Amino acid sequence: MANLALFDFDGTITTEDTFTAFLFYASSKSRIVIGLSIVWPVIALYKIGWLPASKTRPILSKVAYWHRKESDVIACARHFNHEYLNKVVRPEMVEKIRWHQQQGDEVIVVSASLDPYLRIWCEQQGVKLICSQLEVRGARYTGRYVQGDCSEERKVTFLKSSLNISQFGKIYAYGDTPEDLPMLELADVKYYQGQELTQQ
Repeated sequence: MANLALFDFDGTITTEDTFTAFLFYASSKSRIVIGLSIVWPVIALYKIGWLPASKTRPILSKVAYWHRKESDVIACARHFNHEYLNKVVRPEMVEKIRWHQQQGDEVIVVSASLDPYLRIWCEQQGVKLICSQLEVRGARYTGRYVQGDCSEERKVTFLKSSLNISQFGKIYAYGDTPEDLPMLELADVKYYQGQELTQQ
């Protein structure tokens, strides 16, 4: 029976927050200026801890990607993968992914970050992806999410709607923030911020 390995992306596979990095990378200067003038209260509330990241990300995505051509954002995502992601991906985590693949495990990245660039990276690594997905209508992004922000309990919900986890012999999970803890609770072997958590 195969095992299942679940990886958070930002802060776990990478050393930095790629959600924000891609938002700035893929947005024009004018959209950034106008966008910041609109959402600065949201950012302020997030910074002081009054608005959770799970509520902040969809608002920022709405401003950044609304009415953008999907093809334009995907083109940015390809450049982003080549120019930026290679610099912030942790080599030891890529090695861990390779180890799981060599064992014949099913490897899935489960992330609150966005599908345009994550899908490219995951395809390159030969792993599956469950993440926050931007809605597309008429070849343009609406700025909304298809199912909502893939964090906290929704990581578990999205995962269980995509596959039957009971078919796996053992589940491994890797995360680095409280948003990952519900996913880690599913696991037999769990790593948090690089340290293995012992079963209580």
